[in-house]
Amino acid sequence: MQEPTTLTLATPGARYVAATRPGFLVAAVIPVLIGLAAAGFEVVLDAVTAALTLLGAVLAHAGINVLNDVYDERAGCDAINADRVFPFTGGSRVIQNGVLSVADMAAYGWALMAVTVGIGLFLTALSGSGLLVIGLAGLLIGWGYSAPPLRLSARGLGELSVGLGFGLIIPLGTAYVQTAVFLPLAAWGGLPFAFLIALVLYINQFPDRRADLASGKRNMVVRLGARRARLGYPLLVTAAYLSLIAGVAVAGLPATSLVALPVLPLHLVAAWRFWGHAEDPQALRPAIAATLNATTAMGVLLALGIAAASWL
Repeated sequence: MQEPTTLTLATPGARYVAATRPGFLVAAVIPVLIGLAAAGFEVVLDAVTAALTLLGAVLAHAGINVLNDVYDERAGCDAINADRVFPFTGGSRVIQNGVLSVADMAAYGWALMAVTVGIGLFLTALSGSGLLVIGLAGLLIGWGYSAPPLRLSARGLGELSVGLGFGLIIPLGTAYVQTAVFLPLAAWGGLPFAFLIALVLYINQFPDRRADLASGKRNMVVRLGARRARLGYPLLVTAAYLSLIAGVAVAGLPATSLVALPVLPLHLVAAWRFWGHAEDPQALRPAIAATLNATTAMGVLLALGIAAASWL
């Protein structure tokens, strides 16, 4: 895929859409679906608040992506990243390619977050103060992922932050909007996706590791080195699928959730593609794409499996 330029993105609208990395916003949609599926066991879902929750999650993810580009540009890691595998790693490139300025991106990112906060406050007024607590936690993680002084991604805490945000906070918050309680089912439903969305971030760090090291972004791949860090891939895959089985066995996830289990071979194929190329950035493209596709498929099937049990 070609990187964005002022020639390929001729209109302001196209430029601002590209800045959000729209192809990856499905990562916010899936945990909302999981939370709605869990809430469906307790109540009849309200379509309006469900749609607002989905909109808020997508806008939050978009805003975080934009602000991540801003803080990575200020840290210098995106500008010097010659090993990037676009569009998967190295940011949206709209700043580096002169499509939008850092100031434009900062204003845009904070505007997206402001709209997200407005939606969250409206939903809090409808559902209860518990949503405010979990919403603030989500905003703190999203902002602190890239922004100083927390800069969680530079402290080896990026995977944990992403897993908590997408795998637990969004499903729990979504279910809370519908039920006004925190549902353990939503947390257990989100747990496998938490491990897998962390995996997507993890593999994306391999091509960027030289630029990250040079700019002081000491994520887990930088800390361990590419060869030793390879072990993280099978560990995260194993944790994801074991948590799914455990959720069904001991935590009340419906047996229909196991419809997501047959995606495991896709992750194993992606792992095989990854293992021998961990130190070769451009050779990682097939493994990165396969990881993203398998994670999306698993998350969608998991949400459908949970929902199916409430329909049967």
